[in-house]
Formats: sequence, structure tokens, C-alpha cells
Amino acid sequence: MTLAIEHHARATRTRDPRELLNDVRPRIRELTYNVLDSPDSADVDLYEREILLLLRDHTMVRSMAERILDNAIMYLVTAMEHPDARIGVGKLVDIGVHQMILDTPVYFAFCEVYNAGAYKHHAPLIRRRGDGTVTRTAEVIRANGFPADEELWAIDGSDCSPCDDKVPDSH
Repeated sequence: MTLAIEHHARATRTRDPRELLNDVRPRIRELTYNVLDSPDSADVDLYEREILLLLRDHTMVRSMAERILDNAIMYLVTAMEHPDARIGVGKLVDIGVHQMILDTPVYFAFCEVYNAGAYKHHAPLIRRRGDGTVTRTAEVIRANGFPADEELWAIDGSDCSPCDDKVPDSH
């Protein structure tokens, strides 16, 4: 299947998830001590910070945390660059999406940089959708120039997160 997608938000100069996340550091304005200067954060980049938070809160090995975070970043940038695309994540990648959203100073800066300054809401529905959205999302992410992790996206296949991408400015 070939997908053609239009860019709406600012296109990024890189497709490396670590660089994309670290590039928002200068835009972090709230709770800077917690995010940038606390003893556990001062000597790590933002990407490493999010990995450490994933490992703190979830039982997984580091390589899995990196794969999940990478794909969450790819998904979020794609959702921001293509707000009309009908996309959604499965349970596994959603762990990384939630990590990003929960670290609000980082997520606000991420939205400022990659969503033209507008906050990208997270509006989940109650039930998961079983309509193949996850599989199609991986294809959209690849068409957007990212190397979506085939295995992570295939795990949930058609069991999509309950995010409501039909609401304006939501994913």
C-alpha cells in the first residue's frame, strides 16, 4: 500500500527520535528544576530522562523502553504534522505516548516545537477500536519518513488505543 500524506505542521529536519525530543529542551519553561536541574536530571538529556521515567514506572528492559519511546515520538510527530490522518497506537506504544504526556513541561515544549505552538490534546474513548487503525498507523508513520518498529506495531494489530482522533487537535 502506498500512502500520500500532506504536511500541516512544521516539518522536522531530522527523523531521529532522540534528536527530536532533545531539540525541545530550550523551550521548556515550567518546572525547570524538576526537568532540567534536579540531581537525577541535571546530567541527562531529555530522551534519557524519559527512558529513566519509563523504567521507573514499568517493568521492562532498557531496549524495550527505547523502542517504545522511539515509536511514541514518531507517532506524536506524525500526528502533529498530519492532523487529518486517522491514526492511533496500540497498548504497547501507548505507554510511551502516556509517558510523554505525563511529563507536562516536556510535552508542552514538544507541542510548541512540533505542533506550531498548539497543545495536542489526548482524548481517549472508553473502548478500544478494533478497526485495524494500529496497522494503518505504522504505515502512515513509515510514509512520514520514520522507521516504525514492525514488531511493536504488529503486536496490537487491530486493537487500537481508545484515542479519539476525530476531535480537533486530539490524537
